[in-house]
Amino acid sequence: MPGKRALILVENLSVPFDRRVWQESTTLRDAGWEVHVICPQGTKRDTEAYAEIDGVHIHRYPLKAATGGPAGYLQEYGSALWHTFRLARRIGRVDVVHACNPPDLLFLVALLLKRQGARFIFDQHDLCPELYLSRFDRGEDFLYRGVCALERATYRAADVVISTNESYREAALTRGKKSPDDVFVVRSAPVIDRFQQVPAEPELKRGKPHLLCYLGVMGPQDGVDYALRALAALRDEVGRDDWHAAFVGSGDTFDEMVALSKQLGLADQVEFTGRIPDADLVRYLSAADVCLAPDPLNPLNDVSTMNKIMEYMAMSRPIVSFDLREARVSAGDAALYAPANDVGEFAKLIAKLLDDPAERERMGELGKERVNGPLSWDNSRTALLAAYERATS
Repeated sequence: MPGKRALILVENLSVPFDRRVWQESTTLRDAGWEVHVICPQGTKRDTEAYAEIDGVHIHRYPLKAATGGPAGYLQEYGSALWHTFRLARRIGRVDVVHACNPPDLLFLVALLLKRQGARFIFDQHDLCPELYLSRFDRGEDFLYRGVCALERATYRAADVVISTNESYREAALTRGKKSPDDVFVVRSAPVIDRFQQVPAEPELKRGKPHLLCYLGVMGPQDGVDYALRALAALRDEVGRDDWHAAFVGSGDTFDEMVALSKQLGLADQVEFTGRIPDADLVRYLSAADVCLAPDPLNPLNDVSTMNKIMEYMAMSRPIVSFDLREARVSAGDAALYAPANDVGEFAKLIAKLLDDPAERERMGELGKERVNGPLSWDNSRTALLAAYERATS
């Protein structure tokens, strides 16, 4: 699309740290689009207010992450919305505005740009009503009803919807009442070049025969507490202490999870690295014997594609997961599945894999084949460009 301009809006991560948004940006650039991104500034990376990286124009604003529950999020989202309006006016006319949630508020910016001739693509990274139920445990209260109303308004405003999986597509078709021709599945996929194995470093196992690894965000709905309780069960109920565990990542509950590991007596066997450079991440995953996907069953997790699972498979690592609908779609036979939220069974499956190196290798190869084949970004690239073609035709 020579001469066409796309504006991508994202609020919850900086770019290019947000790998999905960066893949979309570079895919559009390669297809001839002039791509602009509006996003928050990072704290340790992506800190410049403006950067042009590999031909993508990135406009960033300062943003303080929410604390203190829903009221904190209202403050965060209000600030983000104001900055996004400000920067969008500075960028000027675009042919497509592509808004990534959460929150389901960016349609307000899209409406302004639609009046200037832009088409609106809604890239639904999360189902916000399910996210609200899973994160805050407040039930279907008045705030939940407000979240549902904002999702409906976003669907109505969107010319095209991008869904990350078939479960999300079904939501767009049913409660969003979108036409099947206007909803495209663009699955998140790991950047294969980023995940290349390196020789395993035994010292990362801290003198133990095995390394267990968790990679990802540490928020209330991400299940790190379930993983820690499963490791305590692995030690106390299964009788295994021949492992060291590394938890790679950060998030709202990071300090709480460190404290929980101490309460469970795991401090000597569990390491919290925080966010680390890609090179160090690959070192840990290359040395890992089993990778953990402890996302508990809740309204959001059951229908969401977990990036950690995709990245484990890119590194040919076997996975233990709770039995979630979309986890099975992603991992297939590359994972073993414990009954939902059952930490004792989760621990037993870890032990089962630790005792079977041949099965670990088989599962790892199956996962690698999946992310290089049906779940690869090549397929998502085709779907993304088809969504843009539909929006602009």
